[in-house]
Amino acid sequence: MYNETPAGGPGHAAALNILARARPERLKQFAETLLDTMVDVSVLANRTGLVMVPMRDTVENVDFHLGEVLVSEAHIADGAGHVGYGMVTGRDLERAMAVAVVDLHMAARGEEPATIHFLMEEQAQLAAADALRMRQVEATRVEMETF
Repeated sequence: MYNETPAGGPGHAAALNILARARPERLKQFAETLLDTMVDVSVLANRTGLVMVPMRDTVENVDFHLGEVLVSEAHIADGAGHVGYGMVTGRDLERAMAVAVVDLHMAARGEEPATIHFLMEEQAQLAAADALRMRQVEATRVEMETF
């Protein structure tokens, strides 16, 4: 489903995708445990804003903006020059900061077993939630040939 690193964890883009969709309370709790081990962390940005949602018109093959979505964004750095970034939909600055903390931790220390374990647990939970949603959608499918 995603590219794995040599340590067995997801690649950076896949990890950020998992973190952005992770259960908020578990994510915040995990980030707190990581933050206790980090020193000299400075906040570069912690804000909400609007971003444009791009879409593609497949008939005319052109891009357009569907509208705007509210996001929370956090950008942090440590004294060694490593950076962490998090962006989530909605107005949850703590959640965006939690994503940034985990991202900074991975940038500074690589994928430690605890981080890989957290990401894999959340990936499994997300896959189960997606499968349930697809079963619910499939249950509402109407076969037009039966009419």
